[in-house]
Amino acid sequence: MKRVIPILFCVTLLLSACTMTPATTPPSELPGGWALVWSDEFDGPAGAAPDPAKWNYDLGGHGWGNQEWEYYTDSPENAALDGTGNLVITARAMDNPDASDLDCWYGPCKFTSARLLTQDKFDFTYGRVEARLKIPFGQGIWPAFWMLGNDIPGAGWPACGEIDIMENIGREPGIVHGTLHGPGFYGADGISSAYSLPDGAAFSADFHVYAIEWEADEVRWYVDGNLYGTVRKSQFSETQRWVFDHPFFIILNVAVGGGWPGYPDATSAFPQTMLVDYVRVYQKP
Repeated sequence: MKRVIPILFCVTLLLSACTMTPATTPPSELPGGWALVWSDEFDGPAGAAPDPAKWNYDLGGHGWGNQEWEYYTDSPENAALDGTGNLVITARAMDNPDASDLDCWYGPCKFTSARLLTQDKFDFTYGRVEARLKIPFGQGIWPAFWMLGNDIPGAGWPACGEIDIMENIGREPGIVHGTLHGPGFYGADGISSAYSLPDGAAFSADFHVYAIEWEADEVRWYVDGNLYGTVRKSQFSETQRWVFDHPFFIILNVAVGGGWPGYPDATSAFPQTMLVDYVRVYQKP
């Protein structure tokens, strides 16, 4: 997700089909030699905050480099466990923006949401990163599961590198995007692939598993095990720099508005939620 200036499931044969009981024990290994090194299954009582040993919050309403309309908070109204094995990130419309003490770049804030990140808690170089998510929908809604290089405080963006594992904009309910951003290929010029569900289905209708496999010379994108995008270091030119060779941290958020998704209109409904069943990181020995 640009840009800083700076799956509760029941016993079933389908990976992403049902939503009744939480998965509590992630597999310690996956085919291909991937071994589990970090995870959050979001098991805990309803209303509890996500594990503070694993997650921090970004806070504020300055637009986040994209002219977004939400104010990110650390309130349980915007990010909390649901008691059934999910983290719920909720974007809400303010009941009375003019009476709020939350100020955004455009004036009194109209929306609140949450942006969680593992910065200063967990980062890693290379691995398989996956999350089982049920994303929100609607014009102006922008859910994302992504990563930034941990050197962003000094290097800045895009020199730190950005790996977007999943982004969706509400006006495209059946499409998700996976993208790399870095020096010479950022913003609208990011190196991107898209995955579409068949038969006009919407991603918001069910859980899906979004993943990347990140290796020293390649990044691959998957939805429900389907490979849909590959970017190789060998593709890069002299005007572009491969910056995906150092530690990155993980981010989950739901933005409202911005230059790419556009802004909520009369068709947009609130609140909107992104359910996160788990986030898991695997690495090869």
